[in-house]
Amino acid sequence: MSTTQTQSPAQAQAVPLVAANMFSLTGGGLHVSYSTSGIDGKPHFSYQDATRSLSFSGDEIRKLEGDLATVVSVTIVRTVDAGSTSFSLLVPHVNVAPFGSISIHTFGITTHHAFSIVPAFNRGQRDFYHVTALHGTASNVVF
Repeated sequence: MSTTQTQSPAQAQAVPLVAANMFSLTGGGLHVSYSTSGIDGKPHFSYQDATRSLSFSGDEIRKLEGDLATVVSVTIVRTVDAGSTSFSLLVPHVNVAPFGSISIHTFGITTHHAFSIVPAFNRGQRDFYHVTALHGTASNVVF
């Protein structure tokens, strides 16, 4: 005969929570992963869409902490005379059990930064956005 035990709410909350440090997300034809650190001590970001697969680390990754989320950005297209394109991931604040993972939903923002070498063409709106809903997992891992 087996006995099933249920945890009281106090027992269930006894597990210490830690911040997630690895995010693996997909949606709208994009596959994105971000880790706050790696075995080299640097953050890592990978971006894949239908036409490119890119990897970034260290100073190639820009991070801005805010109330909304941590915004992590990378430049996915660079041009000398026509602007650039960046991808920004809204990384929500997530707590998990040590070495655990949880399902999350967030957004990625692809921004085309328009630029012309002709100054007269640099009027008006110069940043154009495409927002993609993303889902996946947030985990706590040891690097």
